[in-house]
Amino acid sequence: MKIIYATISKTGKRPQNEDAVLVSDAPERERWTGIVCDGLGGHKGGEIASNTVITAFMNYWTDQEKQEDSKEKILYACASAFKELNAKANELHHLEMGTTLVMASIKQEQFTAVHVGDSRCYLFRKDSGLLFQTRDHTENSFGWEVINRCFFSYDPIKAYPDIMQFPVKSGDRILLCSDGVYKSMTPEALQALMKKHDTPEQIVEEIDRICQTESHDNYSAIVAFCE
Repeated sequence: MKIIYATISKTGKRPQNEDAVLVSDAPERERWTGIVCDGLGGHKGGEIASNTVITAFMNYWTDQEKQEDSKEKILYACASAFKELNAKANELHHLEMGTTLVMASIKQEQFTAVHVGDSRCYLFRKDSGLLFQTRDHTENSFGWEVINRCFFSYDPIKAYPDIMQFPVKSGDRILLCSDGVYKSMTPEALQALMKKHDTPEQIVEEIDRICQTESHDNYSAIVAFCE
C-alpha cells in the first residue's frame, strides 16, 4: 500500500514549539510510520522531552522492523523511549519533564495506533466517515484538565500506551495531531476538513490557516492518505 503524507509543526501563540513530528517512509518495504509528541507545557524541558521520546521510539521501531507489530514490540519501544527520557533528565540535573506520544504505523495493510496522553490519532474511511479515534488520557482536577498518562521522567507507570490494530483500505485517511489542532475546531469541522480536500498538503494548509487564528498552543499534525 502506498502512503502519501504531509506534516506541519508550528509555534503558534506560544513562546516556543514544544511539539515534535517524525515520519519514517519505506515504500519499498510497504512500511510507513508517523509520530507526534507534545511536550508538557507545565514543566520545564517540554521540547527536550518531546524530541527525546520521539527519536528513541522511532529508532527502536525502525531498528526492529522485521519483528511483528505486536503489543510486546510496542511496550519495548515505550521502555526504550522512557529510558532515554530518564537519561536526558539525569543530564539536566534530574529535571522533571514529560511528553505525550501518538503513533500510526502501517505495515502492508495492517494499521497500528499507539498513544499515551492527549495527542490524537483519527482514521477516516470514504464510505463511513470517522472510523477510529483515540481516547485522551485526561481527567478533571479542581476544574482543570490534567493529563494522567504520558511519558514523564522517573515515572514508568504513566508511559503505558493504548494500542489498536486493524486493516486499512485504499482511500483511508489518517490524522495524527497535538491538542493545539483539534481544540481549534469542532469535531464536525475537523471531519469535514479531512473529507473535503484531495491531497494531504491541502489539508495541512487548511489546518495552518485555522490554527493561526484559533489555536492558543503549538499545533502539529501529520496527514496521511492510503492509496
